[in-house]
Amino acid sequence: MAKILVMTDLHITPEGETIIGLDPGARLSAGLAHAARTHPDAERIVLMGDLTHHGAAQEYARLKTLLADLPWPVTLMIGNHDTRTGFRAAFPDAPTDADGFVQSAIDLGDIRLICLDTHETAPAVEHAGHLCPTRLAWLTRELEADTKPCLVFLHHAPFDTGFSGMDHIGLTNAAELRGVLTAFPQVKHIFAGHIHRTITASIDGLPITVFKSPCHQMPMILGQEGSGHSVDEPGAYGIILTNGDRVVVHFEDFTLPAQDVSHY
Repeated sequence: MAKILVMTDLHITPEGETIIGLDPGARLSAGLAHAARTHPDAERIVLMGDLTHHGAAQEYARLKTLLADLPWPVTLMIGNHDTRTGFRAAFPDAPTDADGFVQSAIDLGDIRLICLDTHETAPAVEHAGHLCPTRLAWLTRELEADTKPCLVFLHHAPFDTGFSGMDHIGLTNAAELRGVLTAFPQVKHIFAGHIHRTITASIDGLPITVFKSPCHQMPMILGQEGSGHSVDEPGAYGIILTNGDRVVVHFEDFTLPAQDVSHY
């Protein structure tokens, strides 16, 4: 089984700036150290967007320092808090498609990872995501090009989660994306972030997992408006185990105190 680590919604700030009293850089550093200690055998780590809080150059510079000397290859994606130009200036070697979107297809043996760019520079609703016809056409070509089992990653969750405020700034053409994905049986699982909660769903026959943030989380306020709510709950990352046909997802709350392992 291949092991893939996932972190999303890092929200890196400049040194000295916090979010609800939490330092996103310190949280990320702790999460990466925990993952390196407990999962050095992972094949890759995928960072699914909102890498920074404001898309500022000093935030990307701090992130670059935090990502130095990791034991795994790193795949970087962008979200609504990022800027495509700022990201590409900081990470000029990060793969993009032919049109400059931060999208890539990665082959891990008999498994393919497809990472999508849902960042919208001028959304109708601030912080909402979108996949334009160009990006969807790229996705279709990648799915047509290879039939090996595929995992799809994107920042914005491609369905309504029940968090009304976050759904308001969700993926504007989520149904269109799901229509593309359901046409390709090799798509085994979809992974997203953006909500800052652990969520699992099955929509249109597609299994979907949403991960929490290493930093701050969305409180459990289903049905309420607003997208800026945050609570200091444990920071987390995801662990995917897959042989292609089987996909098993685990969730690690790495900021909880270490526990002695006991038997009963």
